[in-house]
Amino acid sequence: MAEQALVSFAEEHRAAMTGSSINDLIEVVTGVDAIRHRFLQVQQAARTQVRTFITAPFLAVPPDENTAEPAAIGRGVHFRAVLDRAVLAEPGIITDAIDSLRNGVQLRVADQLPMKLVLADADLGLVPLAVTPAGEPGAVLLHRSGLLDALDALFETVWRTAHPLELSGTGGGAETTVELGAEGPTDLDRRILALLLAGLTDPTAATQLGLSPRTLHRRLRYLMDIAGVRTRMQLGGYAVRHGWVEPR
Repeated sequence: MAEQALVSFAEEHRAAMTGSSINDLIEVVTGVDAIRHRFLQVQQAARTQVRTFITAPFLAVPPDENTAEPAAIGRGVHFRAVLDRAVLAEPGIITDAIDSLRNGVQLRVADQLPMKLVLADADLGLVPLAVTPAGEPGAVLLHRSGLLDALDALFETVWRTAHPLELSGTGGGAETTVELGAEGPTDLDRRILALLLAGLTDPTAATQLGLSPRTLHRRLRYLMDIAGVRTRMQLGGYAVRHGWVEPR
């Protein structure tokens, strides 16, 4: 029954919208449960790609509860997401990001995003609104239209200028696993560099990776030594040139 409903939903919203009224192109959604339902449905309706802007706080669907993402990936849908830099300070987000990257999701980081957004192909878009006077969150579901085309262009513009986020390895950053004698950067080192290049502060990066600030600074000092540089800016350039992290 649920699968039939999703198929009907997808086909309904892929139909041509020529001559449709404004009410046919824009649907207002109110309440956390309703927004969650539409958020998952939009991803289920995608045939080729899903693109998202991710900002904090997570009101309807936290990243680790997005059950539609792995299901869509299993159907061959390609995911690209841009994270607001502040999101990287959220508890558990690095673990979620590693899981998404392992599943083939492309992630980038922007200094600041203008809104939350999810786009399914060029057919559907879900954009949260401000909280209603009654105190409930709201969102609009957009069908194919000039407004949706504008959001499509906005995503691609932000994507081109955002910083790629690559977090190698599969484990956490427990200090007991740190080995200073390795030739070149470890997975943990690459993760440290990726977060710092994405704009996180030392304390925030250390917290996300389960390190003390002292250990993080020791790892950076070690990387600067093997790179033969004296400043973090030089280290960042060296890391990009030698493939330690992804270039912008």
